[in-house]
Amino acid sequence: MWEYTQAVHDHFLHPHNAGPLKDANAVGEVGSLACGDALRLYLKISDAGVIEKAGFETFGCASAIASSSVLTDIVIGMPVDEALKLTNKDIVERLGGLPKEKMHCSVMGQEALEAAIRNWRGEPPVPHAQEIGKLVCKCFGVTDAQIIRTIRENNLTTVEEVTDYTKAGGGCGECLDKIAEILATELGKKKAERAVQATAKPALTNVQRMQAVMRVIAQDVTADLSTGEAVELVDVDGLRVTLAITSQKQEALRQKIEALFREKIEDGIVVEAR
Repeated sequence: MWEYTQAVHDHFLHPHNAGPLKDANAVGEVGSLACGDALRLYLKISDAGVIEKAGFETFGCASAIASSSVLTDIVIGMPVDEALKLTNKDIVERLGGLPKEKMHCSVMGQEALEAAIRNWRGEPPVPHAQEIGKLVCKCFGVTDAQIIRTIRENNLTTVEEVTDYTKAGGGCGECLDKIAEILATELGKKKAERAVQATAKPALTNVQRMQAVMRVIAQDVTADLSTGEAVELVDVDGLRVTLAITSQKQEALRQKIEALFREKIEDGIVVEAR
């Protein structure tokens, strides 16, 4: 028997925003009855792109109902651009956790939200089996693209975890070897990334970054300015550098300086002009 948090119990027994939304202008559907779990998410999105209402219909277990219920609570009042940043981890955190065997329910909520927003934007739906990538699990229609994304977003390290989060491999089991290959490739990439990070030069302190900015301005920027142009340092706050730029082509000069700073000082620097 799985152990559920009080939040899961509450959302299962007393789900919020359950049922279809009559004035919805966005609908996202994921899963299928054949797979055992299905979710239809309804959203009412304003002209300004804010989610005003949400509703859902779910066929599935307690975790599926609870995940759908808490998802509607999370997104109401949220701009769609912010809603698209939500991951299944946000759903799980709001519920206080889910059994590992039920993590796919939170992933289903994330996918339904993305599908509904695509629907609102007039973009074509992306059924699981037709998503970019190759079909891996025929039983549940899961592609390699979905598996890779879930591995990366949730830091999965075992085939069992992949099955818990995506249901892939939970049917006939014929795809387990392919899942293992995908997982091994992703873990190899992470190992390589950690090695690169370990050998990368340490991040600059704010004082060091400011000194470097002043040096590049003096040695590289000022010498290349046209008559009537001027560049002065206003502030350095982390990777954000604020400059007073006097030029008829201020934006072009700002972009040029930003590229120069990223090349000579630190990748990721953003230059703001005043």
